[in-house]
Amino acid sequence: MKILEHRALRGPNYYSRYQTIYMRLDIEGLEHRPSDGVPGITERLQEALPGIYEHRCSVGERGGFLQRVQNGTYAGHMVEHMAIELQNEIGFSVGYGKTVDSYETGVYNVIYRYRDEACGLAAGKEAVAIVEGLFNGEDIDMAAVIARLKRVRDDNMLGPSTASIVAAARRRDIPFYRLTEDTSYIQLGHGCRQQRCQATVTGKTSILGHGIADDKDWTKQILGDAGIPVPYGRICYSLEEALDAAAYIGYPVVTKPLTGNHGRGVTTGIATEDELREGYDAACRHHDSVVVEQFITGEDHRLLVIDGKLIAAARRRPAHVVGDGKSTLRELIEKENADPRRGVGHENLLTQIHIDEQTERMIEQAGLTLDSVIPADEIVWLKSTANISTGGTAADLTDDVHPEVRYAAERIGRLIGLDIIGIDLLAETLTKPLDQQSAGVVEVNAGPGFRMHLSPTHGKGRPVGDAVAAMLFPDVEDNGRVPITAVTGTNGKTTTTRLIAHLLRHSGRQVGMACTGTIEIDNHVIMRGDYSGPLAAQTVLKEPTVEHAVLEVARGGILRRGLGFDACDVGVLLNIASDHLGEREIHTLEDLARCKTVVVDAVKPEGACVLNADDPLVMEHGTYWSRGRIFYFTMNPDNPDLADHAAGYGVVFTVKDGWIIMRRGQVEAQIVEVNDVPIAFEGHAPFNVQNAMAAAAAGYALGLTLGDIGMGLQTFHPTPGMLPGRTNLIEADGIRCLIDYGHNVPALTALEPLVAGLGPAGRIGVASAPGNRRDEDLTALGAQLARMVNRLYVCESDPRGREPGEAARLIRGGAEAAGTCEADIVMKEDDAIDQAMDAASEGDLLLLLVDDIDGVVQRLKGRSFRTPAPMPV
Repeated sequence: MKILEHRALRGPNYYSRYQTIYMRLDIEGLEHRPSDGVPGITERLQEALPGIYEHRCSVGERGGFLQRVQNGTYAGHMVEHMAIELQNEIGFSVGYGKTVDSYETGVYNVIYRYRDEACGLAAGKEAVAIVEGLFNGEDIDMAAVIARLKRVRDDNMLGPSTASIVAAARRRDIPFYRLTEDTSYIQLGHGCRQQRCQATVTGKTSILGHGIADDKDWTKQILGDAGIPVPYGRICYSLEEALDAAAYIGYPVVTKPLTGNHGRGVTTGIATEDELREGYDAACRHHDSVVVEQFITGEDHRLLVIDGKLIAAARRRPAHVVGDGKSTLRELIEKENADPRRGVGHENLLTQIHIDEQTERMIEQAGLTLDSVIPADEIVWLKSTANISTGGTAADLTDDVHPEVRYAAERIGRLIGLDIIGIDLLAETLTKPLDQQSAGVVEVNAGPGFRMHLSPTHGKGRPVGDAVAAMLFPDVEDNGRVPITAVTGTNGKTTTTRLIAHLLRHSGRQVGMACTGTIEIDNHVIMRGDYSGPLAAQTVLKEPTVEHAVLEVARGGILRRGLGFDACDVGVLLNIASDHLGEREIHTLEDLARCKTVVVDAVKPEGACVLNADDPLVMEHGTYWSRGRIFYFTMNPDNPDLADHAAGYGVVFTVKDGWIIMRRGQVEAQIVEVNDVPIAFEGHAPFNVQNAMAAAAAGYALGLTLGDIGMGLQTFHPTPGMLPGRTNLIEADGIRCLIDYGHNVPALTALEPLVAGLGPAGRIGVASAPGNRRDEDLTALGAQLARMVNRLYVCESDPRGREPGEAARLIRGGAEAAGTCEADIVMKEDDAIDQAMDAASEGDLLLLLVDDIDGVVQRLKGRSFRTPAPMPV
C-alpha cells in the first residue's frame, strides 16, 4: 500500500464537523484481495489489538467491525479502524472514522478522528504497516508500535499543568491555540477576549512578582518584614563565606542557588563541612550566588494560591523506596520507576527517580550501597528535597488547612504580587497556626507545577485548572470568543467579506478581516496575498485588538485543512457554480455544494446562516446543512420558495421598488435605494446587489441597525483602495477601464450586464485563468469572453501543471469558435495590458481581468486616449 496524501484537517471539513486526519491511500494489489480471502486475519487482528472488539462499525454492535473483517472488507477500511484503536491504546479516546472510495480504482479516502495531530498522523502510518503485515502473514510487534507512538505522544503533548488549564477552558467552550510547537505557550479565546499562558505563568502574572519569587533572598526579606516566619540565611559568594555562614547559623543547614526552581541545586539537612562543600558545589552549578540558611524541622508542604485564594495544599515527601526484605536498593528503585504513573520530566503524574550525586550521597550517609538488601518496611530516602520533579510523592491536605494558615498563604500571594503562586512551607502540620509550631516559608514559586494537586499520590485530586480558567475568565458566561462571520461561495466572496467588514467598522467595531488579497487588522493591511484559508483565519483570531472577525473561506482551504475555527456566528453562502471541478475529489456540483456548506454547517445553534434564495443548489444543500436561524436574500420579492419562511417571521432581504428592504412577517423596512449603493452601478451590477443584500443580512444578524447598514452600503465604493480588483471602474482620459478578478464562466456571466451597460461597441479585454481548470471550462471561458468584448488578449499567469501556453490556447480557441471576437495570445500579463491599451481609442471600454491593479492604474495616469482634434485648414 502507498500513502498518497496524509494531513490533519484542523477544523470542520468536507468529511466531518470535527478535527480529522485525511489519508488518501492506494491499496494497490489489495484492491482485488478483500479480508475474507486471508485465513486467520480476524483472529490475528483481535490478538494484536484486543480493544478493537469494541468497534461497532456499521453492524451496530460490539464486535461489529470484526464481523466485517470476517465477511470481507478492504484494506483501507481496516486502516481506518486500526488508526483509531492505536490512538486509544496511547490514551486518546477517539471513535469516529469512515472510508470512502475515490474516482480512482484502488484509491480510498480514509478519514479518522484525532486528539493530538502528531499522534494521529503517526497512528495512520503505523496502521498502514500493520494492515499490510496482516495481509502478508507477517508477525506484528505491537509492543514496539505502541512504544513508538508513546514517544510521539510524549514529545508533543502539553505538560500536566498546561493541560489542566486547557481542559478547564474547553469545558467552558473556550477555544484553545498552541502558539508554539515545542513549548506550553497557549492562547485561550479569540481576539480582544483572549488570554495567554506559558504553563502556569499567565498574561496577568506580574513581572515584578515573578522577579521577587525568583530571588530567594528578596523573597525572605519581604516575607520576614511582614511577619511571615522564614529561615535565617545569608547569600554567599565563595565557599569560605558559606562555611562562615554555616558556623554562624549552626548546623544543620540548607544550601540552594539564589535563583531557580523545581529543587534544582538544593541540598537540605547538611550537618558537616564536607557535606556543605558538596551542597555548595551543587548550588553553584545553577547560580554563582549560593544561599546558606537555617534548616527547619518539619514536613515539606506546598500551598497553591490562585487569584488570591488558597486552592490546594499538599504534603510532599522526597523520593524514597520501602524495603521488602528481599530486593536490593537498586531493584527497589527499578520497581518504583516501573510504576506507570512515573514518567520523564513532567510528562506524567510522577517523575522517575534518577540516581545522581545527591542520591549517592544520601545512600552513603545511610551506610548503604545500591546492592544492599533493604529490610522489610524500612524507608530509604533518595533525595533531600521533596520536589515532584525529582521523584517525590504528594498527599493532598487541602481539607486539613487551619484558617490562620490559609490566611497566611493568601497574604503571601498578595505580598509577593503573583496571580498564581506556589508556597513551599516547612511545618509540623497544617492543622495549627504557624506561630504555634516549628515552621517557615523556605521559598515561593512563580509558575508552580500543578501535578501534585491534580493527581496526588494519596488523597483527592483538586481541579486547579478550573481556578485558573475562572481567574482568566471571571464571568462564567464568558467563553472568550469574538463573533466570527465566514463567507463562502463560488463568486462574490471577497466583495461580500470586505463589505461586511466595512459595515462593522462603520458602526465602530474593531475588525479583523482575511480575504483573497489581504489580511487587515483595524483597517491596516498587515499581509498581502491569498488569505482565504484556515491559517489566515487563525492569524486574525490571534490578534489582540480584534472584536469581530470576518473571514473569506475558499474551497481549497476547506479541502486542504478544514476551517480555521470550530464554529462561527454567521455563515454566508453566496452561490454554488461550476469552478475547480475535477480537483481534490470535487467532480460534480453536488460535491462542490457539500464542500461549500461546511461553512453553514459550522454555524452555532444560536447563530445565523445567510443563504441566496435565487440559487437552487444553495436552497437545496444550504438549507439542509444550515444550523441556527436562516436569513435569505433574493432579487425576487415574490419568490415563492420564501412564502412560508416570511410568514413564519423568518428574515428575508430583497429588492422592491428600487430599494433594498428587510422583510419579516408583515413588516417591510426600507434600507437603502439600489441607486445609492456604489457597487451596484445603478442596478447594472445585479451580482453586487446580491452581495450587498448578503452583507446587509450578515450585519443584521450581528446586531447592526438597519440605519447603520444603509449608511455602510452607501459609503462602500468599488475603488482599488476599498475593493481592489473587484469591479474597479476607472475613468481615464478618453476611455473607461473596468478591472475585475472574474475567472470563471458564472462570474463573467454575472459581469456581462455591467460591461454591456458601460461600453459601446468598442470593448477590449485582457484575461487569463489558472491551468488547473478542466479543458471544457477554459474553452467555455473563452466563449463567454467573446460575448463581452470585440478584441481579446489572452495571457497566462499560472499554468498550474499544464504546459506553458496550453491554457491560453484553450481560452483563445473558445473565443474564436464564437466567431465574434478577435483573440491573440500574449503570454505575459504586462505585455497583454500594454497591447490592449495601445489598441484602445476614445470611447472604448477596457475590460482587464488581471492581477496587477496598481500597474494598470500607473499606466493609465497621464495617458490620453482621445482622438486628436483635426488641424484647421
